[in-house]
Amino acid sequence: MIASGALLGGFVSGLAGFGTGLVALGLWLHALSPALAASLVILCSVIAQCQTIPAIWHAIDFKRIWPMLVAGVLGVPLGVKFLDHVNPDAFRFGIGVLLVVFSVSMLIGRARITTHWGGRVADAAVGFGGGILGGLAGLSGPLPTIWATLRGWSKDQRRGVFQAYNLTTLSAALAMHAAKGLITWEVGWLLLWALPGTLGGAWLGAHAYRRLSDHRFHQLVLCLLGVAGLSLIWPTVFGK
Repeated sequence: MIASGALLGGFVSGLAGFGTGLVALGLWLHALSPALAASLVILCSVIAQCQTIPAIWHAIDFKRIWPMLVAGVLGVPLGVKFLDHVNPDAFRFGIGVLLVVFSVSMLIGRARITTHWGGRVADAAVGFGGGILGGLAGLSGPLPTIWATLRGWSKDQRRGVFQAYNLTTLSAALAMHAAKGLITWEVGWLLLWALPGTLGGAWLGAHAYRRLSDHRFHQLVLCLLGVAGLSLIWPTVFGK
């Protein structure tokens, strides 16, 4: 289960620039505690992001995304603090509903919905929320992904936002987990099982990404968000 989740998570991360936690947690939370699963997701996410970010570096505009990055780092400690106080079933269900509602509404709409509301203040607020989710469960991707989609940025621009943001916030989350003593020998042992799948999946996903048009990438991101949301909702509603 650990190896399978790592392979799927690595592939999706390489393909879309995010999603290790969204995919892997659907499997790992059946076998691991939320704290163990969160630490493993963060480790695998950072590894996959470091592996694939050189190919998208040219599309990263730090003038555009620096408010999101700074706010994301500030939100991470709050998420780590919540780690021992959050009901995992309620957490999975809430995030799942958000992802499903957004992805379905965007997929069935006839036109792509975009907004320029809020400017950098809104970007920072989204980044802060993503940082909290990143520290809590390695799920830094959903909120910035939704927001970048609503901003109407191109395929490479969105991929650059996903990767720069995720790598920054998850690196901060990894440091916080290490400082809190959450990166244990057990996490290290689990990483040995997950590492081959993470590396191989990210490599395959990055190669598949190059074949996607902007429209197909947009549809892929929405489908991934929807499937990930269903995978989080299903155990809560229908039992594990």
